[in-house]
Amino acid sequence: MNLPTLWRIARRDLSARIRGLRLLAVCLFLGVATLAGIGSLTAGISDELARRGQVILGGDIQIGIAQRAASDEEKAAFRRVGTLSETIRLRAMARNADSEDSTLIELKAIDNAYPLYGRYRRDSQNAEYSITPKHRLDVGQALAEKLDLRVARSKLVIGSVTLPVTAIITEEPDRLGEGFTLGPVAIVDFETLRKTGLIQPGSMYQSKYRIKLPATANPETVAKTLEAQFPSAGWEITDRSNGAPGTRRFIERMGQFLTLVGLAALVIAGIGVGNGVGSYLESKRASIATLKVNGADSSTIFRIYMLQILTVAVFAIIAGLAVGTLVPQAISTVAGDVLPVAPGFAVHPVPLVVSALYGLLIAIAFALPPLARARTIPAAGLFRTVVETSSRIDRRTLVAVGLAISAVVALAVGTAREPLFSLVFVAAAAGLLLLLTGLAVAIRAMAARLPRPKAPLARMALANMHRPGSQTRALVVALGLGLTLFVTLTAIQTSINAEIRARVPERAPSFFALDIPRDRATEFTQLVQTQAPGAQINMIPSLRGSIVEFAGQRVDQMAELPEGAWVLRGDRGLTYSPVVPQGSEVSQGAWWPANYKGPPLVSMDERVAEALGVEVGDSLTVNVLGVEIPAKIAALRTVKWENFGLNYALVFSPGAFDSAPHNMVATLTVPKTKENALAKAIPTAFPSASLITVGDVIGQVSALLTQMAQAIAAAASIAILSGIAVLIGAIAAARQSRIYDSVILKLLGATRRQILTAQAIEYGLLSLILGLVSLLLGLAAGWYVVVEIFDFAFEPDPAMLALTLIGGAGVTFLLGMAGSLPILAARPSEALRSL
Repeated sequence: MNLPTLWRIARRDLSARIRGLRLLAVCLFLGVATLAGIGSLTAGISDELARRGQVILGGDIQIGIAQRAASDEEKAAFRRVGTLSETIRLRAMARNADSEDSTLIELKAIDNAYPLYGRYRRDSQNAEYSITPKHRLDVGQALAEKLDLRVARSKLVIGSVTLPVTAIITEEPDRLGEGFTLGPVAIVDFETLRKTGLIQPGSMYQSKYRIKLPATANPETVAKTLEAQFPSAGWEITDRSNGAPGTRRFIERMGQFLTLVGLAALVIAGIGVGNGVGSYLESKRASIATLKVNGADSSTIFRIYMLQILTVAVFAIIAGLAVGTLVPQAISTVAGDVLPVAPGFAVHPVPLVVSALYGLLIAIAFALPPLARARTIPAAGLFRTVVETSSRIDRRTLVAVGLAISAVVALAVGTAREPLFSLVFVAAAAGLLLLLTGLAVAIRAMAARLPRPKAPLARMALANMHRPGSQTRALVVALGLGLTLFVTLTAIQTSINAEIRARVPERAPSFFALDIPRDRATEFTQLVQTQAPGAQINMIPSLRGSIVEFAGQRVDQMAELPEGAWVLRGDRGLTYSPVVPQGSEVSQGAWWPANYKGPPLVSMDERVAEALGVEVGDSLTVNVLGVEIPAKIAALRTVKWENFGLNYALVFSPGAFDSAPHNMVATLTVPKTKENALAKAIPTAFPSASLITVGDVIGQVSALLTQMAQAIAAAASIAILSGIAVLIGAIAAARQSRIYDSVILKLLGATRRQILTAQAIEYGLLSLILGLVSLLLGLAAGWYVVVEIFDFAFEPDPAMLALTLIGGAGVTFLLGMAGSLPILAARPSEALRSL
């Protein structure tokens, strides 16, 4: 038959009974909508970051310099290429002059050219301050609320000056580009910053120079030209195409992980597709037999029903794409404050095309096997399929299924930002799928070989788990995947929460103290001991610098940075020490003697060394204040980053930075009863020092982890919904044979209550098995992530795990019982006439 004839038969047959393919449509819709939504949200945020790149960055080009201002020669070069604006950013302590309450702030000094792009908005709340004053002190809303500040009525003590609050900041255009902050913002002019006395040799601050280029200039070309003019300046140059690189990397990686979670949900949906197609073809056995009796060959049968399946699949995929396109707007409305930027409404073709391909390939891969079984059964066999089944699949179908699955894997790896991670995830998911399939086969085989219980209802329930037409395999695989995913997420989240809640406070200090003048270190120690006798103080030198060379490779000449080499992105904290720092252990090489006086040596975190591909004996050069300092790697260390101590990726030998001005940093561990007194004493005695409360940092980390866990759980919930759809489909697929059994049992005298009790025992056993299997697999996966990746203690919350398992197993049981009600309602006389 030609295609129009095939389509006419397929359309007429489909219009007569489309209900049978509802499971196919629901499963594909859920999976595609999830993938399209995640992809559209990630693309929307990335596009918004790129579109607003000039505003977020504050210019077409930004030059960041740590612990120094640009020289006159450098500034002249900046002005030659465009309009220049200068800012300085540092951490400082701010104290309400009236209440004496203090807090850590992000202090930012701006010039008259700020901002080059966007609008800096402020609410003076007072006509007297409607014009920008000579000495500006604009505070963020968060700072005003924290210290109870009022415009023109409140004064802040910052460094060595007392300043009246001039306005509340309502919009800081480059806020996102400034990166992670530990405190609310306050903005001053350069003259005010000079009077605070906070900028001294060795102070930790960053100068940023934003340049507005002519419309015809290429930012990347201009940046390379400037770098060539000053090759040893130690700048960090960013252009408008990537105004918030850290945010972009986080969003892309989070999007990739969520996409893989969504793909796992789509695979579960694929099982539902297979069940739905199998159930639909089972209901069409009379039509298929009639077509074959009238001369239709297997190829014609295949084409007719493949047309039907593809038609429904395409409509489900289109509906999923439509919903996925609207997801960014929905999330922006509901949880816009969590997002770094609010994505505007736009259609992003790439994630939609990828999601559609995933849906189509999954539909083909899981629909082909039941279709192959139907087309290879002879006409006479089709009339006997109520009691006679066939699982034979021809080689051509197996090859086609293999190609479809290979295409899914290739698409997942090829579109990933980190292909290796995606490949490992896909391999783990495939391994889990095979494991669950093997368990399902083992459950059926065990149920068939177990001794028959004497109680008739228990014997019937056990037989239902392995009888012809049993859906045990589909239920174990689909719901096992979903429950395992939820148990894994629960174990990870509760373990991390336990680590932060119970263990981190035990190891973490009370405060970080920054910018302690080196010549007043002894005085600082005495003050702390006076205010908090017995306090533990760990004080070390602190500088900022950037790696410009390692193992003979210049960083500025590398086309792409190695994966995981975060230490190469911009300037990093540096220190020196005669002994191994607290929280570190030498794993390779040897530490230098305490009285070492030779050429500079450096010890590196072993994970950073692995990312860079360096080892003991290799060279490493850092740029500090525009001076390149070469060193030799003498030792590698394991660093306990989770202890909230003074951990540095790079620790140099004494004498390496003798000529560089620098200050000290310290961790302070004091009794809680002394924290408030110390927090008030240090800013008064050391105006240039900044005090960071570790509890605030832990709170921010906890909030971030919670938001990540919520996003992952939201994506994983689609897997549960897909599993529920598969369960409903499996019940529907077995309904015909269940009705047959129910009618026979009723004719033999069984009551509805007895039949329902037998099915309750069956689904209860299946729920118990699924719960135990999911618990074991989920705990194993959770342990690997928590222990091997996060390096935390594995302490999942038993109550949350029990709640997760009870909820999942309970849903399985309740849906199974709900699906049994129509079977019990079947009248023997009517059912016998239709069988």
